[in-house]
Amino acid sequence: MSITAEAIWAASPTTTRGSPTPLSSDSKGQRIAYASNKSIFVRSIDNPAECKQYTQHTAQTTVARFSPSGYYVASGDVTGSVRIWDADGAENTKGEYHIIAGRINDIAWDGDSQRIIAVGDGKERFGHCITADSGNSVGEISGHSSRINCVSVRQQRPLRAATGSDDTSLCFFHGVPFKFNTSVRGKHDKFIYGTQFNPDGSLLVSVGSDRRIWLYDGKTGEATKQIGEGEHKGSIFGVSWSPDSKKLVTCSGDQTVKIWDVETGKCTQSWRMGKEGGVSIADQQVGVTWPAGRSDGLIISVDLEGNLNYLREGKEKLVRVVRGHQKAVTAAGVLVDSKTLFTGSSDGRARAWDLTSGAAEFSDGEMHSNYVSGLAASPSEGRIYSVGWDDTLRTIDASQRSFTGTTVKTSGQPLSVVVATAGGKPLALVATAQGITAFADGSEVSTQSLPSPATCMAALPSSDIVAVGSEDKRVRLFKAGSSTPFQAITELTDPTYPPSALGFSPDGSHLAVGLTNGKIFVYTNTSGSWALETNRWSAHTARVTSIAWSPDGRKAVSGALDTNVFVWSLGDPGKRVKAPNAHKEGVGGVAWVAERRVVSAGADAAVKVWRVEGVP
Repeated sequence: MSITAEAIWAASPTTTRGSPTPLSSDSKGQRIAYASNKSIFVRSIDNPAECKQYTQHTAQTTVARFSPSGYYVASGDVTGSVRIWDADGAENTKGEYHIIAGRINDIAWDGDSQRIIAVGDGKERFGHCITADSGNSVGEISGHSSRINCVSVRQQRPLRAATGSDDTSLCFFHGVPFKFNTSVRGKHDKFIYGTQFNPDGSLLVSVGSDRRIWLYDGKTGEATKQIGEGEHKGSIFGVSWSPDSKKLVTCSGDQTVKIWDVETGKCTQSWRMGKEGGVSIADQQVGVTWPAGRSDGLIISVDLEGNLNYLREGKEKLVRVVRGHQKAVTAAGVLVDSKTLFTGSSDGRARAWDLTSGAAEFSDGEMHSNYVSGLAASPSEGRIYSVGWDDTLRTIDASQRSFTGTTVKTSGQPLSVVVATAGGKPLALVATAQGITAFADGSEVSTQSLPSPATCMAALPSSDIVAVGSEDKRVRLFKAGSSTPFQAITELTDPTYPPSALGFSPDGSHLAVGLTNGKIFVYTNTSGSWALETNRWSAHTARVTSIAWSPDGRKAVSGALDTNVFVWSLGDPGKRVKAPNAHKEGVGGVAWVAERRVVSAGADAAVKVWRVEGVP
């Protein structure tokens, strides 16, 4: 009996409007690293579904940088802590060092992969230089009067370092140990957002919110020339050099990514994201990297929505877009044709995942404005119903992957949505604190009040039987229909805590009831009456958020706020398999997608695929 991780479909980078989002690629051009929520994701560039997740930060992460050797990653968070860890396994932490009393904005390695400089928004100081293996000080970062946004270290000897700050100055340091040498003022008149030495160490570039690009001598730090005056129409958030040191790429809030020839100072290629002529805040480009070690001219930029845009020098169109969730996934496990998984997140976004490739598609149309609390499939209509805390029921066309125009207001904040079949027609049932409302073709047809506020709901597939859990620790079963009230079937009174998740097996013979204390009760249906079969599925230590049954109806998978995923068996209720710490800060949804494949999603905004073996 085992459960093993098969794939991680990573979260998108966390972005902030008006701030740069650092992207880092390794020296061979094979992997990309970025910060998302409290994790760092290391992904394959060519196959983004190949991914590792580092979860040992305890606060919101801000930046991750590969060492030049490619063996280690240095990552920082909002508390001022920097961690060094191995890039291959994303598990073994080599060191944790507290650098400043505030957010880490950027990190840079020296060419030997031995020293790092971390900078940010501190109290006494805005950055520090340390050795990566022991954390010993190797110089100090001084000369700035405001927070530092970016840092770069020359990869050749003699070692040089440069930092750009909100005080509009660029400071130049000689090392090792790193000491303040000169401060370049008057070139930028607003915040400096990005700086980088070119790979051969001859030049240094800086960019900022004043839309200027300045070049400096890599050894002395003297400003040599400004290029691209007036080309960008918005703040420049990121800059990266080509592997041959002759060109550089910039990304801006004006939705463009531009390649520059350094010698002539001319823009050789420009891409604009979003629709032609329109202004789209979501398409602001806030980070860019030009991966070294590749000959295909690939450039990766990130927009404000967290999408990774793959661009290729010489090609006008995007090569590909890698999407995902940025915020906690709160609803998942909706399958259409067993090839697509739909997920919803706490910021109202919906994504459709291809279960074979792991690629996420954007669900366009007018989506929820905040927390998606439930998703339910209606295979006969080819639709997905979703409910959110904007108090609406919306419909997604499964084949088009887009929200249809129909939006129905609910009577209160919706907790859950299921699809039942009454009289051969599908009914969308929405549970609120007031009771249950049935909708057909976008209009309300019937309601059912409850003696206690509802907490969760489940519907028997292709049937009119619905189970509703309530705060009074009871589960009530109804026959749903277009007439009010629904026909009551029975009440289950065994639970000792309020139910938080319900799940019918595919054949309708079993009902699993997950409770807020982590226990799961399983009921069996024998000739119309429901009896408790087992209460031994009790390994979760916090609220059960989701339960899904296997296609054969003999096994179930559950996720909970204790971060764990368990697979249970009816054949041997005392045995289970555990995926510990499956999702940092809690599991939001689970789904059984094939005989041996399980998918989970959670508060880390990632979707994970698990292989289950040997469970009876």
